Order: sequence, then C-alpha cells, then structure tokens
Amino acid sequence: MTVGTLATLAALGAFHGLNPAMGWLFAVARGLQERDRGALLRALPPIAAGHLASVAIVAALVTATRSVTASTALAVVGGVLLVGFGLWRLLSERHFRWAGMRLSSAQLAGWSFLMSSAHGAGLMLLPVLVAEPVSGGHSGHLAAAPVGALTGLAAAGVHTVAMLGTALVVAMLVYQVLGVGVLRRAWFNVDRLWAGVLVAAGLVTLIRA
Repeated sequence: MTVGTLATLAALGAFHGLNPAMGWLFAVARGLQERDRGALLRALPPIAAGHLASVAIVAALVTATRSVTASTALAVVGGVLLVGFGLWRLLSERHFRWAGMRLSSAQLAGWSFLMSSAHGAGLMLLPVLVAEPVSGGHSGHLAAAPVGALTGLAAAGVHTVAMLGTALVVAMLVYQVLGVGVLRRAWFNVDRLWAGVLVAAGLVTLIRA
C-alpha cells in the first residue's frame, strides 16, 4: 500500500471515529452513567473490535478476489451498492435505537459490528481498495488471493486504528468538557452527512471504473 492509500484509509477511519453512531456517544453515555472515566475507556476497544470485524470482512473479500478482469466489475457493483445504500440512508426516516447500557464487552462488540455493517462502513473503503494496482496477471490470481486478503486486513487495521484514536479524543472531549447535553443544541445530522459521503464515494468508484 502506498503512503497515499494509508493516508486515505486513516482519513476515512477518522471520519468514522467522528460519527457518534459508530460508538463514541455510547462510550460517553457509559462513562456518565457509571460516573467513571474508566467505563468510557473500557467501552471503546470492544466498539473498535466490532468495527474492525465489519470492515475487515469487506476489505479482505475485495482484495482477495479481485483480478485484472474482475476489478472493473467489482468497482461497478461496489459503486452501485454505495450509491444505493447512501440514497436509502438519505431518504429513510428510520433511526437506529441505542441498546441498553449494561452490555458485556462481547455484546458491545457485536452491537458495533451490526451498527458498522448497517451504516456501510466497509463499503466506504471500496474506492480505495479497487484503486490499488493489481499485482500479477489473471493466471496468478488464485495464488495471490491469500496475500490480497492480508492486504485487505492490513487496510482494515489502519482504518480502525485511526477510527479508535479519533473516537477516543472526541469521547474524552465530550465527557470532560462539553457533556452530552451539548449534542442536543450543537450537533448536526451526521447520519445525513454519512449518507451523502456514501453516495459521493459510490459515484467516484463508478467514474474510476
């Protein structure tokens, strides 16, 4: 992976980390409920683990199965999915509900996996992954699949580290300085922005294809 690819993956991770639906708001709520900063800090690793699992599945499949001939088809299908999912999120009136606060680490990771998958977190990496040059020809595709999968997992890891770092900074800032109440007054609709970015990423993928 190039420096530009790593930077893009980290930027997307930071964007996910800023999104309260990806878990930092849940972590802040845990900390405020238990009146313990440690509860906030303990909630973030399982949230990041669930996010990593969601993103890694998509990233590994993309990088393991692609080939010179399949890249265009994959990009087109992924672009259509991104645009369709983004439009659905923009037009949908449904909102995901926060689960109960008393969740175990495993339950918290599972919740994060479902939330990240529902928000199309893995799909956001498609424009980056399909733009990476394909090593080897079609004949070496099957042999290169395990290496490709590892590349996808590495991409998911870089992305998630950036997501976790950003979520940690935001969660601590809100917990220590602002408090959750400020979100009712000042926070814009990140879900709409998220959906718009999905559509934009899908269009970029389709144009590149």
